[in-house]
Amino acid sequence: MEHSSLFMMIYVFVLAIFVGFELITKVPPTLHTPLMSGSNAISGITIVGALLSAGMEEFHISTILGMIAIIFATINVVGGFLVTDRMLKMFKKRK
Repeated sequence: MEHSSLFMMIYVFVLAIFVGFELITKVPPTLHTPLMSGSNAISGITIVGALLSAGMEEFHISTILGMIAIIFATINVVGGFLVTDRMLKMFKKRK
C-alpha cells in the first residue's frame, strides 16, 4: 500500500470522527430516538455483511474479523433497542 493512500485513509477517518462528534452534539434530545432507530437499521446491515464475511468456506483473517464484527454489531443493535425502548417509555402516559 502506498503511503499517500494510507495517509488519505487516516485523514478521512480523523475527519469522520470530528464531523460525527459535531453532528451528535448538535442533535436535540427529541431526535435521539429516531436517530437511534436509524443506526439500528445500519447495524443490522452490518450484521448481514459480517455474516457473509464470517461464513466463508476458507479460514482467513476475514473470518475472524467477520466474527468480531458480528459480536460488536449485535451488541450495538441490542443496546440501541434497549435505549430506544426506555426513551419511548418515558413519553408514555402513566396510568
